[in-house]
Amino acid sequence: MKILWAPWRTKYVENIDQITQCFLCEAVRQPEERWREFLVLHRGRRAFVIFNKYPYNAGHLMVSPIEHMGDILSLDDETVLEMHKLTKACIRTLRICIKPHGFNLGYNLGRSAGAGLEDHIHLHIVPRWNGDTNFMPVLSETKVISQDLYELYDRIKPVFESVINAT
Repeated sequence: MKILWAPWRTKYVENIDQITQCFLCEAVRQPEERWREFLVLHRGRRAFVIFNKYPYNAGHLMVSPIEHMGDILSLDDETVLEMHKLTKACIRTLRICIKPHGFNLGYNLGRSAGAGLEDHIHLHIVPRWNGDTNFMPVLSETKVISQDLYELYDRIKPVFESVINAT
């Protein structure tokens, strides 16, 4: 297997077993002036939107309840509705800003289903483009993401706010 230099993942990989607090709870507790640093795109009454710091594709967002909970069946209807509305706003925003051809949406419920964080559920919104499963992942087990996370945050943030305020 070839190796692609990805220094931004070092802190996460080296400390995964030492993480004791929920990164989603930590991020959503921040004052608004620190949202960019923690990649929080929007905070609603019951749910919020955050960029995935280790994305599958550029523009990979997550929608999560503000309350720390790991069981999707424990979500009240108000939270479910707000999460769904935020998901729609994310899709509208990403269509405007980065024009993906499609999306993968999903929850990873339980470690066996791929959940890296089991105790605080979150919905993944992964933009997809025709041909984005190119030769790199197939031949060299490498994924290339060419957009800087914080530049993309700055590009998407004002559009998301205008979309959410229009609904």
